[in-house]
Amino acid sequence: MIGIIGAMDIEVNGIIEEMTNTRTETISGTNYTAGDLGGTGCVIAKCGIGKVNAAMTAQTMILRYKPDRIINTGIGGSTSLHTHIGWVVIAKNVVQHDMDTTIIGDQPGELFLPDEKIIYLPCDEKMVSDLEKACDSAGESNHITGTIATGDQFIGGNERRLSLNERFGALACEMEGGSIGQVCRINHIPFAVLRSISDSMSSEDDGVEYSTFSREAASRSIRIINEYIKAYT
Repeated sequence: MIGIIGAMDIEVNGIIEEMTNTRTETISGTNYTAGDLGGTGCVIAKCGIGKVNAAMTAQTMILRYKPDRIINTGIGGSTSLHTHIGWVVIAKNVVQHDMDTTIIGDQPGELFLPDEKIIYLPCDEKMVSDLEKACDSAGESNHITGTIATGDQFIGGNERRLSLNERFGALACEMEGGSIGQVCRINHIPFAVLRSISDSMSSEDDGVEYSTFSREAASRSIRIINEYIKAYT
């Protein structure tokens, strides 16, 4: 079974609509919809925005449904001049940019897991490769792989965006993928993170860009995930 997590309705409903034999249960206020998509068993949840919501949903999904892999999908902001609105970023790894214990000598973004300290959480290489193929199959040729940065902030302003690129090499930012990656790492579950760019480094107002392009960006990510599930699983 494949687990799919998105933060908002616009990021998951288009996938749920393609499923058959669905059943939904609510755990701790979150709906988990299990069923079939293109002959593959899936469970999908809308976690809500932010790292705690995402981590709770991922851990519950793992314990209740035992997925063999998890994909976090949805929209994100650009932190690079090379990732524009209409582009898709597939994470090679994720980092939590707001984790900061540098005052006591740690590195920016350093996480404290039960048996290791780590900054960059690596995504599953085969999942990354197959998501790239799914982008091409879905007609989304503007895609790139690299680091996605996660934090409990909507990053606005070119200066703040660029700082994430300079500090972590991030191509995109969002608010869930790094915490889902942490939960998957601890539970030894392969994972991947995909973001369709809804707001960018430009002279435009970030809030206006987000409001204008978020639904289109979410639809793009849904097309790719549907293609991935049907063709590469």
